[in-house]
Amino acid sequence: MPVQLSDVPEFIEPNYSSWDGATHGPVPRPDWVIPDLAAIDTELGVLKTGKEADVHLVRRTAPDGRESILAAKRFRTAEHRMFHRDAGYTEGRRVRRSRETRAMAHRTTYGRELLAAQWAAAEFAALSRLWQAGAPVPYPVQLAGTEVMLEFLGTPDGVAAPRLAQCRPGAAELADLFEQCVAAMRLLARAGLAHGDLSPYNLLVHDGRLVLIDLPQVVDLIANPQGAEYLRRDCQNVCAWFMRRGLVSAEFEYLFGDLMAEAVAAW
Repeated sequence: MPVQLSDVPEFIEPNYSSWDGATHGPVPRPDWVIPDLAAIDTELGVLKTGKEADVHLVRRTAPDGRESILAAKRFRTAEHRMFHRDAGYTEGRRVRRSRETRAMAHRTTYGRELLAAQWAAAEFAALSRLWQAGAPVPYPVQLAGTEVMLEFLGTPDGVAAPRLAQCRPGAAELADLFEQCVAAMRLLARAGLAHGDLSPYNLLVHDGRLVLIDLPQVVDLIANPQGAEYLRRDCQNVCAWFMRRGLVSAEFEYLFGDLMAEAVAAW
């Protein structure tokens, strides 16, 4: 059930903003971003739990009274389950120090903590790059360790935008959402990337706009030898959903071919 601000208990202890010391999102920043070091962060509850990360709702309040609602994605560390397919996704990525490489490979406590931070950093980097390229993704506000602070997509009272899987669009809206999805995937392909785990469950519909979320596993189509297969699966997942709802033009083989052509041409 979505968290609503009216449900938040008054006794929650606020903290000073975690902006200081964090890695910040790309500039120019949206007007709603509050960079004040004296701002207050208040935990409002959990939006979503998952095997690899939980998403919390946070209210950031500036000294002058300005407020923004943020989504804080916190990746699980050593004592929790980590990504079970991380080796395939991370092919083509590099870690400089051999000690860190060995620790991650052997899944030591230190290595699993490094992996959590690596996934957080990978998502923040992907969102920053795609935001600057004009892709429909949440604005990445900041990165601190295993936490990525993101733009919250939803209503001002804290109700999150629905996932595509929850929506039942009419024929015209269905066609429009598919066009938006194809445009987003095309933009990623031109950047040499595939989402890697795209499905109706990590696409949000916010005020009629389709937004891609959950990008820690973003795949390099050129450097990763499995890149084309990840892209093919993304195409299958989204096209199957649209076709089940009556959009007969959503054929994944055509989409996959077009996107691979875009990636090769850009490369």
